[in-house]
Amino acid sequence: MALLSAPVRRRRSRVRVLLVCCCLLVALVAPSAAGHDYGDALAKSILFFEGQRSGRLPAAGQRAAWRGDSAVSDGGAAGVDLEGGYYDAGDNVKFGFPMAFTATMLAWGVVEFGDAMPPAERAHAADAVRWATDYLLKTISHPGVIFIQVGDPTKDHGCWERPEDMDTARTVYNISAARPGSDVAGETAAALAAASMVFRDDDPAYAARLLAGARRGFEFADEHKGAYSDDPELRAGGCPFYCDFDGYQDELLWGAAWLRRASKEGTYLDYIQNNGKTLGAEDSTNEFGWDNKHAGINVLVSKEFIDGEVLSLQSYKEFADGFICTLIPESSSPHITYTPGGMIYKPGGSNMQHVTSISFLLLTYAKYLSNSSRTVNCGNVSVGPATLQQLARKQTLNIILYLFTYLQADYILGDNPMKMSYMVGYGDRYPQRIHHRGSSLPSIKSHPQRIACNDGTPYYNSSSPNPNPLIGAVVGGPGEDDVYEDDRADFRKSEPTTYINAPLVGVLAYLVGNPDPGQGHVRH
Repeated sequence: MALLSAPVRRRRSRVRVLLVCCCLLVALVAPSAAGHDYGDALAKSILFFEGQRSGRLPAAGQRAAWRGDSAVSDGGAAGVDLEGGYYDAGDNVKFGFPMAFTATMLAWGVVEFGDAMPPAERAHAADAVRWATDYLLKTISHPGVIFIQVGDPTKDHGCWERPEDMDTARTVYNISAARPGSDVAGETAAALAAASMVFRDDDPAYAARLLAGARRGFEFADEHKGAYSDDPELRAGGCPFYCDFDGYQDELLWGAAWLRRASKEGTYLDYIQNNGKTLGAEDSTNEFGWDNKHAGINVLVSKEFIDGEVLSLQSYKEFADGFICTLIPESSSPHITYTPGGMIYKPGGSNMQHVTSISFLLLTYAKYLSNSSRTVNCGNVSVGPATLQQLARKQTLNIILYLFTYLQADYILGDNPMKMSYMVGYGDRYPQRIHHRGSSLPSIKSHPQRIACNDGTPYYNSSSPNPNPLIGAVVGGPGEDDVYEDDRADFRKSEPTTYINAPLVGVLAYLVGNPDPGQGHVRH
């Protein structure tokens, strides 16, 4: 469907936001919350992670009932226990780099917006964090090494089989002093530190374990500097899927920033202040994700300056402003690209990871700013927290929009030309043929007979909907033309990932607590 006509647009409600510096009124589309059950979307976005679990599943409480135990002997090839954790996407490999980022973002969402979650969903979100951190603790529990991956991706990707059946090599990869991986170790430290804040009140002993693990991970990352994908053997295992394209320096700052936030210790503040410039704190970027953490670092670290606690961190506020300005069309900064339908777009596939992660940063930064009188300075344009909340809301609605059974008063919620939800199980129309092995093959519960490597190919090629809906999964999403074909083979568009959903959990929690787009504040 084409974009809404001008008459329809004129009938839609708008929010006028005053841009303070030049008193410029910017018209922002303000979607109504009517018809959107953000609580349902939040619950499903968390439920997704149960479908990604690896290892022995809990006897009680496993809600993705079509799944079974898998990879229970992971680590055996190296004589260690590496059972557990998450499969990153639609395959059966456990990549430590994106898994740790997933855990960090899940935890950050609970830390910032957990109070807006219904108690049951807050508990489910904490369970999702713990499933990752229990595994990450195992990866750092052996002296001199950190285990960063289980599974040979080339062999795994050559098969279309359920995780419960997989018989491809469960190769174990690790980093050490001889082959460093500050990127994975630093992200692991960030994940464990952030997660320690999630469990601080309800399980202080576990929180203490997580914080101690974060310290070990960070010390390893800082002492043995280097990118894991620079090592030929590790590169063969991790690339081209999760190469470190942006260097390991950002993960060192990211790990230190989370340890500072979780521990309040001056050691980590000193590290950030003394090493920021050499580790690239000034690097400008308009992205944030599993590989590039600079925008997240700047938002996270700027909190102490915004709160008036550490004025020497002012430069991080300026760097965070620079990131935000790439999203403001009225600013003079280089801009992020949007599709005709209004979705943030970056080439390379799995685009929704950019939509969810950037939206999360917008809301988090807006929350920090809302506690002060500070604004974002974009040259001749100044932007307050309400503007950031509206921009983030617009992106979120591009993800979870579904076709209404009737036309809401004078407007359609969001600008999704396909009129479909990109979250499986939410709304009336959503992806049916996602690129996901377990979802697309018969469940082991209904088809206990083994489906071997090549025997799954007919299911891959089938035009039938997946028999096991992976509820809550957000797919990679449409391309730059806003078109989505629902094609299982088109993994760039139809494959879900843990690091798409993880930031979305926090965004949806915000929307649950702030369903009225005109509120202009963040509930704490």
